[in-house]
Amino acid sequence: MEILFLLIPLGFVLLAAAVWAFVWAVRSGQFEDLEGPAWRVILDDDDPHVPRRRGADRPARGEGPDPESADEKEG
Repeated sequence: MEILFLLIPLGFVLLAAAVWAFVWAVRSGQFEDLEGPAWRVILDDDDPHVPRRRGADRPARGEGPDPESADEKEG
């Protein structure tokens, strides 16, 4: 029974933290656009204002020509 003296206030503290987090999320606009991110994934357009990553046109490691075969062609 003594554990209830700890668990009940702890429950109220956790409830207050959850309510505070929800109020903060609503006030900061976290729930303003719920469908935008879902459509952004589906309509993945190339935005000219977004810079491309460096090295995006280079092949990934292990996908390019074999460097050993290039040495054999030179020699």
